[in-house]
Amino acid sequence: MIASRTNWRLVLLIWAAGLGAAAQYGKVSVVYDQLPAIYPQAGPSLGFAVSLVGFVGIVFGVVAGLLVARLGYRRTLLAALWVGAGLSVLQASLPPVPVLLAARALEGASHLAIVVAAPTFIAQLSAPRHRGFTLSLWSTFFGVSYTVLVMLGLPLVARFGVPALFVAHAVWMAVLAVILSRALPRLGAQGDAPPLSVAGVLRDHAAIYRSPFIAAPALGWLFYTFCFLALLTLLPPFIPPEIRAATLAAMPLVSIVVSMTLGVALLRRVTAVAVVVLGFALTAGCLIWLLWLPGAPLACLCLAGALGLVQGASFAAVPALNDTPAHQAQANGAMAQMGNLGNTLGTPALAAIVATAGYSGMILLALIVFAAGALLHLWMAYRRRSRFVPHF
Repeated sequence: MIASRTNWRLVLLIWAAGLGAAAQYGKVSVVYDQLPAIYPQAGPSLGFAVSLVGFVGIVFGVVAGLLVARLGYRRTLLAALWVGAGLSVLQASLPPVPVLLAARALEGASHLAIVVAAPTFIAQLSAPRHRGFTLSLWSTFFGVSYTVLVMLGLPLVARFGVPALFVAHAVWMAVLAVILSRALPRLGAQGDAPPLSVAGVLRDHAAIYRSPFIAAPALGWLFYTFCFLALLTLLPPFIPPEIRAATLAAMPLVSIVVSMTLGVALLRRVTAVAVVVLGFALTAGCLIWLLWLPGAPLACLCLAGALGLVQGASFAAVPALNDTPAHQAQANGAMAQMGNLGNTLGTPALAAIVATAGYSGMILLALIVFAAGALLHLWMAYRRRSRFVPHF
């Protein structure tokens, strides 16, 4: 299904489902400081209430891409929304810690299904000339969701308690499931695919990550996610205190604005991969600036803007490099896997460097990581050009 006209209503509804998927992470993160009072005997195990969602993505990201292609995109997306709604209702009852953690693991599977099926749907519902915009819009779902949770979710919690946030999330997911069940077209399952097996999944992992078409967006995304959250976490102490809060609040917004304006404009003129490489190169330049002027607020904002180019164009690269929904689902599954891996490893790695080599060590490591991301994309592009590789 290649759309000649963009179905803007459905694209926005699926993006709204993505906000709910991001809130599966964020709803616990924003109230994490209140959980010890609710679960005083839990101790360090409460940390898993946040990390389990990401751990599922690391282990099963590619498997999700394979399963979504087999089960059907519409069925998977709707089921994931209903499961997410039900799990939020369960969490609103403040169950015992083992039940809470089991629910979070299941929520990781629901989250993974949404972030694989939703961008695949958006790509198919968008006319080729609009895909840069619609997939850049999709790329904002985490930042926008976290902003909404802080601005609206925390006041809700302050007035009605933590369960109210979980109930609100359940309502959001259920309402979208009902609306999308009436509006979503069928995007057929890959009916002729063989049944999944451990050996088959391992072969599929190898095939996906060998492909310079399917793997390229995900491998570039690994380098982005390795540093983005880590820099937002570790840069603040080095920013002047009088402007620190404003700078930190503005950085994610600048990233989104640049992605949706300059990023979209560039995607109309050059390839998505070229925009990603440009974003990495500009990011490296901003890091050199920060090495010269540690914690400079303007350099931090420019860094966020450069990363906004990587953010939107990485999702746009999936349909640009992969024509069929099945291969797009595999690429989105690999992006989920690499993104969760980068988010999980990046902050501890950069924090360890800060502890041993200080600010300069952190900036130099980030500079190496982003330069490696650009070089990897260039190498993948060379592989696509230099020898016969089927363009799916």
